[in-house]
Amino acid sequence: MEVKNVAQGSFQEVLIEEGFYVLKIQNDTSHIQKVSRAIDSSFIQFHFCLKGNAKFVFNDGRYALEVSEENSLLLYNTQMDLPLNLELNPNSWLVSVVMTIRKFHSLFSKEASYIPFLSEENKDKKYYTQEGVSPAIAVVLSQMMNYNLHPSIKELYIKGKVYELISLYFNKGSEADIEQCPFLVDEDNVRRIRQAKEIMISRMAEPPTLTELSEEIGLSLKKLKEGFKQIYGDSVFSFLFDYKMEYARKMLETGQHNVNEVGLKVGYSTASHFIAAFKKKYGTTPKKYLMGLAN
Repeated sequence: MEVKNVAQGSFQEVLIEEGFYVLKIQNDTSHIQKVSRAIDSSFIQFHFCLKGNAKFVFNDGRYALEVSEENSLLLYNTQMDLPLNLELNPNSWLVSVVMTIRKFHSLFSKEASYIPFLSEENKDKKYYTQEGVSPAIAVVLSQMMNYNLHPSIKELYIKGKVYELISLYFNKGSEADIEQCPFLVDEDNVRRIRQAKEIMISRMAEPPTLTELSEEIGLSLKKLKEGFKQIYGDSVFSFLFDYKMEYARKMLETGQHNVNEVGLKVGYSTASHFIAAFKKKYGTTPKKYLMGLAN
């Protein structure tokens, strides 16, 4: 698993197996983030925009495809390479799945006729398609972005999720949009849960109580708790804690803020409480963490 900072954003590449990998790209800055990666014509590409907006640029800027929030883009062209030249707007997140055509065929070898571009007459053609992300896929994408797991099993978790993602993407049956969890069938509820997440993030220094939050978004406390856990894989305050610690870590890494300032920004009135929280999350104090970066 490779993680690097690209123009203050986060770019993470997870190798699932040979010829099959996942890219997680987050731009939490106020600037457009550009990401480039070589991808040759032997690969098929799936791009999912969870948040914000992404633009894929081809032919030295002569052609572009935009993918907006909660939409996906499938790219496949056996005749020419389609390298990734991505422009990710501020506050945008993208998950991309890239695998060889050979690997892709192996997933569907028994049902190849079910997938339109796997048919014999299409094997040498290009295939681009854009479509909305179903609630089921949105859940999996959120889980791939927001998980709280021991490092030793993260790759296994992502591997399981990416297979689930591809399965759901091609689940075109009549029940394709009906979730295992009946709560998520109601898209208005999903919108309210996402609103809850944004409220908690925007007021992370002084977040509302769960009761206040449920009243603000117009959902019962029970539905808020269940829905948040289903979409983000964690409780509201556990999710917020992880978000705050990640935000704090990035603030510290800039070198522009001391521990007190960072602690106050994420809602800790005393440095000792912030240090204890940081240590709980990362197993070390902010000072030792920064010393480790300097080595």
